Amino acid sequence: MKTTYAVVDIETTGTDPKKDRIIQFGCVLVEDNQIVGRFATDINPLQPISRQIQKLTHISNQRVKKAPLFEDVAVTIFNLLEETIFVAHNIHFDYHFLNHELERCGMPTLTIPGIDTVELAQIFLPTEISFRLGDLAESLGLEHDMPHQADSDAEVTADLLLSIEAIMKELPLVTLEKIAYLSSVTSRQTGDYIQNIFHERKKQTQRLSDTIEIIDGIALRKKDVPLFEEQQFDKKYPVTKKEKTTFYQEKLAYRKEQGKLMNVIYRHFTEGEQKNLLVEASTGMGKTIGYLLPAHFVATPEQPVIISTVSILLQQQLINQDIPLLNTILDQPIQATVIKSKSHYIDLQRFKATLNAPVQQKQYALYQMGILVWLTQTVTGDFDELNLVRLNHLLFQEIKHRGVEYLAPAQPLYQEDFLRHLYLQMKQSNVLIVNHALLAQETQRKEQLIPDSHCLIVDEAHHLPEIMEKVSQLFVDTASFQKKVEQFQIEGQLFDLITMMVDKDYETAHLFELYVEEIQAIMDVQEDIFSEWFGDKEPFEMKEEVMIIREQRDAVSLSCEKNIQRLLLYYEELLELQQRLTHTMKNLSQSWINRQRILFGELLSFFDEMARQYQLMDLWFNNWETNYVHFIHFYGNRKTVKLQLVDFDAAILPNTRWYERYQKILYVGGTMRVSGNRQYFAKKLGIPEAPLKVIPSTYDYAQQVQLFVPDEGVAIQELTSQEYAAYLSRTLTTLLEEVNQPVLVLFTSHDVLQQVYGRMHKIFLDNGREILAQGLGGSREKLLKRFMRSKNSILFGADSFWEGVDLPGDTLQLLIITRLPFENPKRAMVQARYAYLEEQGVNPFSQETLPKAALKLRQGLGRLIRSETDKGSMIILDRRIVSTKYGQKIARTLPKELELKEASVQEIKQAVIGFLEKK
Repeated sequence: MKTTYAVVDIETTGTDPKKDRIIQFGCVLVEDNQIVGRFATDINPLQPISRQIQKLTHISNQRVKKAPLFEDVAVTIFNLLEETIFVAHNIHFDYHFLNHELERCGMPTLTIPGIDTVELAQIFLPTEISFRLGDLAESLGLEHDMPHQADSDAEVTADLLLSIEAIMKELPLVTLEKIAYLSSVTSRQTGDYIQNIFHERKKQTQRLSDTIEIIDGIALRKKDVPLFEEQQFDKKYPVTKKEKTTFYQEKLAYRKEQGKLMNVIYRHFTEGEQKNLLVEASTGMGKTIGYLLPAHFVATPEQPVIISTVSILLQQQLINQDIPLLNTILDQPIQATVIKSKSHYIDLQRFKATLNAPVQQKQYALYQMGILVWLTQTVTGDFDELNLVRLNHLLFQEIKHRGVEYLAPAQPLYQEDFLRHLYLQMKQSNVLIVNHALLAQETQRKEQLIPDSHCLIVDEAHHLPEIMEKVSQLFVDTASFQKKVEQFQIEGQLFDLITMMVDKDYETAHLFELYVEEIQAIMDVQEDIFSEWFGDKEPFEMKEEVMIIREQRDAVSLSCEKNIQRLLLYYEELLELQQRLTHTMKNLSQSWINRQRILFGELLSFFDEMARQYQLMDLWFNNWETNYVHFIHFYGNRKTVKLQLVDFDAAILPNTRWYERYQKILYVGGTMRVSGNRQYFAKKLGIPEAPLKVIPSTYDYAQQVQLFVPDEGVAIQELTSQEYAAYLSRTLTTLLEEVNQPVLVLFTSHDVLQQVYGRMHKIFLDNGREILAQGLGGSREKLLKRFMRSKNSILFGADSFWEGVDLPGDTLQLLIITRLPFENPKRAMVQARYAYLEEQGVNPFSQETLPKAALKLRQGLGRLIRSETDKGSMIILDRRIVSTKYGQKIARTLPKELELKEASVQEIKQAVIGFLEKK
């Protein structure tokens, strides 16, 4: 008897089956991998359909008036589904809702088996960015004409099922076997479906793909390390326009300003003794190719060019887009490798151990199954390929790499280890791509990761000072530390399990017993110190940052001082015990299997945490140099605290370990100066003598951009948060109700953003327009993706949305700045920085506050104009930019040809509509 899959989708008035109703039912029947039947009907819900649902589904109240009631089609639907296997994208919703409606009509409920295509996609399409049906359809190239229409959604879900089944049938049998074994955790009968496919495959003989190898029972994509072969070609750098045009072979277009940038960089790398060069090059001129081409002429595996960029996303863009494009014209292609910290990579030995001793938890098993599929595809083992928002799940903590030195060389997977492969690739690469955080961490790293070389390129260099300071910050939360240790000491948890693992080796067992006692002593002394030091002080707000100064440290009592010294001594003893335990347990670990190796890895992670804790405690109590700032946050009991240490000199490059490794350093970015202060960034980086070259912008701002400020406004600084949110809501509603283009609204406060969103989103949604808001609708990446797909969405953003967001062309045409982007002067961190600058003889407002705000405003403009064909309007809802001297100074940092016009809100709206609609 043939198996019939009934692929179902329903559209409803809402998500609660107790009060909401079905408005559309769609079903596609599949047999033998073919669609053999279709059924779809609108349904009258006998209740109004909200504007939001109408916009989403394009099903109107008028349309369903003539449709049958669910009672009229219930029998037809039940008979259609009887003796089929129910398939849905998120089966929990469709199956449950449909059963509730059948029961309401006096019909028997469905008891047929069910398959969830969401979970199938999570397993067999593990690298997808999103598992929403529309996103999967777009990624797989499945036709999806009418999203959120039941018949169209059912059709594309059927196509998705068939696509996934085809992938399953191409997988190595050993991979499918392991997935079938783990699949019992999946929803309804999804696991039975996987197991049936596996049993069918077992009956067939299938040759293993040439790209796959089976190592220790795991199917892996074969990987190789291509040797760098020096090609014999003319290495003459193309200086002139004619030479560049010939060199490009009509595959690249010649750009005048890009050509200037290339020549400046090539001369810096090959001429003179100047170590540092700062270059400002606007986005859109082809900056990346602009530095890659001259880098190519000086890069060798012995002296690779190191490129540091601001984010992992831009690292991937370099390796996947920019370098392949440039390589199309190069006789000697660039051989590049992306480098990330070791925790970004999977440890195959530890992953194998999780398969041998799996944790009985659904998400754990779903991730394991997805990774088994991914391992047949990846040649890097880089978790970022899985496109997960975060990697804090237990499985990833267990299988992330700790370093080659912790591998067992005798195990079969050692030869295939991804980190070993990365290090071999690095030796054959003439370009190495890192990010600023990884570069900054070189100062803290025990063993050097990024090699010495002649040339270092720091791309998006204006981010470097901030990232270096952030990387240098140290934190300890003694409450979280205590909670973790208490958890470890519970029966069946880490400390208890380690005790059992080592109980047959007397030396290790004794050392570990001493170790646990030392941890307890540290926790007790921590409590004694802070309860004695601050127990009788005025209560502090938990969320408030309290800065501790040298005088307070010097004034502690004698008994408190003794406890501080005792605490530091305990830490030193603890680190010695950790060293000895690591040595003895490494020897024992050669005979450990499965979960024991994972537990050892967890213990080593805790050892690292304790080493960092000692570093912080030692510096926090003893280092009172002026560049260090000490913060404390109190919990209610006054015994547990959060400690933070900030180094305001962290961005001074000559103080770092890595600065001296490079003979020539190029710092390039779109905003490397502020009006009247060309040395701003050079001074922040501790290299004030470094010259700055400015490559002229290619944009015609006078023709491409309108810039407005309302001629009437409010005194922002005199308003409460609620009054300010009310003002913004009124103004934004007036400005946006008739503008039908995508809009980005930038805020300086998350609290105000959320208040304005709360006042506006329902009104706009009822009128068929969605407001997306940072912190209220998924990750930054997901919000941007939804924004780019929409024709008229409004996006509220703060922080990271001011920069690093690429929205070219029609994606963004209206940018609204709600407030000049000054730092909050009431924050303890900002006050501490200002005090430090004053001590250095620097005026904080003119030398720090104003330049930062001006740069942020320029970066905001950079969201609007990203190419020579972009056009758009920018509105600043803060009259201080024209009414104050400091505001006028900020305005002067914007392009000179960009005229700032004052007008009423209504006039601005009409001007914007006219400008954006004009072709």
